[in-house]
Amino acid sequence: MAITTTLRMSFRNQAGKTVSISLDNPKAGLTSAAVEAAMDLMIAKNIFTTSGGDLVSKYDAKLISTDTTDLYNPPA
Repeated sequence: MAITTTLRMSFRNQAGKTVSISLDNPKAGLTSAAVEAAMDLMIAKNIFTTSGGDLVSKYDAKLISTDTTDLYNPPA
């Protein structure tokens, strides 16, 4: 059994579409204020672009924990 954590940050782009950026294994104890500040910085620095244009606003941010149980391993 393994538990993995992913930070998924969602933004709106110039076309009004939602764009998500996911990062595996975020720092423990991450706060909403720190994530919001990082999202604001990503928008201000314009470091990502999408097929619908630049990121223009924050939409959502989530920490997602996934519990995986391996039920079968192929023979070596």
